[in-house]
Amino acid sequence: MIYLDNAATSFPKPEPVYQTLDRFARTALANPGRAGHRMAMAAEKALDDVRHALNQFFRGESPDRWVFTLNCTDALNMAIKGIVQEGDHVVLTDLEHNSISRPIRALEKAGKITTTRVVSREGYVTAEEVSAALTPRTSLVAITQASNVLGTVQPIAAVAQAVRTAGALLLVDAAQSAGVVPIDLKSTPIDLLALPGHKGLYGPTGTGALYTGPRADGRVRAWREGGTGGDSSSESQPTLRPYFLEAGSPNVLGIAGLGAGIAWVAERGPGALRKHEVDLLQQAVDWAERNDAWRIAGRWEPETHAGALSLFTPEGLSPQDLAAVLDVTFDIAVRPGLHCAPYIHRNLGSFPDGLLRLSPSPFTTHDDIAQFLDALSEITAGVV
Repeated sequence: MIYLDNAATSFPKPEPVYQTLDRFARTALANPGRAGHRMAMAAEKALDDVRHALNQFFRGESPDRWVFTLNCTDALNMAIKGIVQEGDHVVLTDLEHNSISRPIRALEKAGKITTTRVVSREGYVTAEEVSAALTPRTSLVAITQASNVLGTVQPIAAVAQAVRTAGALLLVDAAQSAGVVPIDLKSTPIDLLALPGHKGLYGPTGTGALYTGPRADGRVRAWREGGTGGDSSSESQPTLRPYFLEAGSPNVLGIAGLGAGIAWVAERGPGALRKHEVDLLQQAVDWAERNDAWRIAGRWEPETHAGALSLFTPEGLSPQDLAAVLDVTFDIAVRPGLHCAPYIHRNLGSFPDGLLRLSPSPFTTHDDIAQFLDALSEITAGVV
């Protein structure tokens, strides 16, 4: 199969990830922190090693600020519901995935908070627009770094400075950027960074992380309570980082695989990986410009683009039908529809059917993209 759905989850994984998962499952898959025997200690060391790897890769303050989560959605909910309080004002954008939009909208519908949603233009927002939305009651600005629909990369450094000046906290959704867009937490004042393990860091599904910076200290309430493997005597959740936010047995096998994925990405460099993916997307952009029936969504700027691109489909052909034919007839996997981001589709005029998204990976070749484009041409030959 030609797999072009890496914005949903990356496939295949690098070979070291598969090797690590197999070896760890056979030799060290115990419950970390719950016992003093060798396997439990090996499992605990695996978690510590990946915290250190995350901290080094993203240049965080310290490894204990990295909280392991089920996925990026879990991390975003943990941040939003842990920070926002009744009476607060929250700023977000129309680019957001439902992982940000839904928890914030639920709080708003319950009458607990007010919100301002900054409207993007051709897939981009500016720091000035975000700054203009801030009020004295703004506690949180939640923004995606790279749109999962358009691949457009937002000016996070400038946004972060504006948010810091206003005294609010900044939550960045790095679902589409972690591993392909450089993120330096020492130079960019990001207070909370949520990321998945299974996309650009090439770990397995069921893994993710939330970074909590110093300005968030004492402000994030526990998302869940329970066992931490450390202090079992306390009647309430122990406050020691990162275990305060990590109740329950962690996905230690998945996290071990994530560590191998981070090492693989670090060796190659996010910049090189992004360039490869954007070069492949350029091939599709050039093709669309030569075909009147096709049009890309959003503004194409290779320098500020990650590895996802969506296409408006020709009239009379739904994205869902096209994706089904690509899958069944041509053995090509893409993603049709609204991509869990309905607000940007309303902005683009692609609601309710959505768009056809392709998202390559380091393992995708120019020949793969050529076969995908040839398939589109063949499918639409008798229609347009």
